[in-house]
Amino acid sequence: MSLFRRTGSGAANPTTQGLSLRSIAPSGAGRALVTLDGAPQNDPFGGWVIWSALPPEGLDGATVVRGAGAGPYGAGALTGVVALQERGARDGLAAFDISAGERDSYRAAIAGGTEHVLLTAAASKTDGYYAVRGLQRGAADERVSLEDVSGALRVQHEIGGVEAAARVSAYREIRGAGLVGARSVASGQSATVTLARSAEAGVGGWRLQAWVRESDLKNSSAAVAAGRTGTTPANDQYETPATGYGVNAALQGRMAAVAWEVGADLRWTDGRVRERFRNLGAGFTRHREAGGETFVGGAYVEAAYDSGPWLLTGGARIDRSESSGAIRRERDLQTGEVLLDLRPDGSSETTPTARFGARYDLADGRYVRAAAYAGFRPPTLNELHRPFRVGNDITEANAALKPETLQGLEAGVGGEGPVRWSTTLFWNRIKDPITNVTIGFGPGAFPTAGFVPAGGVLRQRRNAGEIEAWGVEGEASGDLGATASWRLAAAYTDAEVDGGGAAPQLTGLRPAQTPKWTVTAGADWRPLARLTLAADLRYESARWEDDLNSRRLNAGVQLDARAAWRLSDTAEVYLAAENLTDEELEIGETADGVESYLAPRTIRVGFSIRR
Repeated sequence: MSLFRRTGSGAANPTTQGLSLRSIAPSGAGRALVTLDGAPQNDPFGGWVIWSALPPEGLDGATVVRGAGAGPYGAGALTGVVALQERGARDGLAAFDISAGERDSYRAAIAGGTEHVLLTAAASKTDGYYAVRGLQRGAADERVSLEDVSGALRVQHEIGGVEAAARVSAYREIRGAGLVGARSVASGQSATVTLARSAEAGVGGWRLQAWVRESDLKNSSAAVAAGRTGTTPANDQYETPATGYGVNAALQGRMAAVAWEVGADLRWTDGRVRERFRNLGAGFTRHREAGGETFVGGAYVEAAYDSGPWLLTGGARIDRSESSGAIRRERDLQTGEVLLDLRPDGSSETTPTARFGARYDLADGRYVRAAAYAGFRPPTLNELHRPFRVGNDITEANAALKPETLQGLEAGVGGEGPVRWSTTLFWNRIKDPITNVTIGFGPGAFPTAGFVPAGGVLRQRRNAGEIEAWGVEGEASGDLGATASWRLAAAYTDAEVDGGGAAPQLTGLRPAQTPKWTVTAGADWRPLARLTLAADLRYESARWEDDLNSRRLNAGVQLDARAAWRLSDTAEVYLAAENLTDEELEIGETADGVESYLAPRTIRVGFSIRR
């Protein structure tokens, strides 16, 4: 799994933190659905995920479903689902972590409560690092920095055999984007209420959940002068209020070897972006408001047959997605004159999806499996209505976007034993992928978008034909005696764009930000009863920065290491190093050849408790 770019969540702009599974075609909006105990965590305006609002101290685990998700997941689960589970409530302290590191980096997090209450809180701060280095760095560049704080409270209780839970949360993060005058402030809050009864022999179970998420994003960008001698404010997105809310319900039952579930979920979003833009040197001269509403609702049925060596699963779903209330109004800040007033027509689509799978257990813990699936992702408010700028590059919105759809097949084998292993061969096709398509180069003036400066590129989000990908992925892990363990995973993906009539210039090219190879390896060793040493290595092959495959980001390796000294059964002190070898791993390249890099080596010391 990966974010849109190589940049980690500690340094990436919130708008690029959408999650995707497999290297098919990552997107800033994310092509995977992320849930927490069933409630979507994707931002209601942009589809990205604010990862600082989900500290690991408050989580108990995650279930990763690769391949399009039907069943209860529905819209957004195009390449899969990451279903997070929150830690269960318990008396006292459940988890605690505090650490300090280089470049004035600090973090603290805690989770604890009582039998029926769980409280989670986290905060961090770092002065960050320079993404542009060496002779290319100029007065325009400053550190990529971060300050964040989040908190959540869950109350749960069993009433007459019904599990009832209510959860509220809030977050705020402030990021420096690495350019003078470019920063973002993301904030939001959410609430979820869940009622559920587990299925028992002869008695059906059910689940009812309602949720609401509110978010806001302030995001300012800057134009970079020639030679990176300075910056000029390019736009000031001073608020992006958005609300998402939904309800889902399901009935469950079991008859002998067959388990079944029928259900439905409904989701609504409403959001606007308001920003000042067009700076000719004496301040902003234009104001823009853009936004709209979306709705998606669906019903599904799924069943599983589990008997002897066979596990068979199947599910089908149908969804209705709509976008409406679109507006894009631009006016002169000095005179108030309306210069652009667009009210794009609404649109609607009905999309059927399904997923079927089979697994057969062989002897000695080995198994074979296969699956076929179809999924979809409707465009977000951000993709439909919000243009944005990064440095001198401008990307236009497109209110006429259609939902993306994916069809896929996969088959695999695996085994359990001293060595746990699996390998999967897959084929996927995305139709109408929402892609940032290059349509012009600066300097020059363009309809709607306005002026693009020298060294800049104009793109627009478009449904660009198809993306076809096939690949193979495998993983293995095992123990080396009683004191050591190892893990290894590798994935190869061959993806190609067919731009069709919408973007013929992309035909035969590889989707942006999709490496062919990703390999990870790790090991843990306990040489002493109290000492644990761990290392994780990640290799990624080259990827293209842009849709035209003109800017190549080189392959790279990152090594992380950790040493922990156990103070008790639940407490330890640790020393950790990220990017231990100080590798310069490219994360971006501008149209005029300026490269930016991942964080340099970072050393941290800390203390943690886990119960």
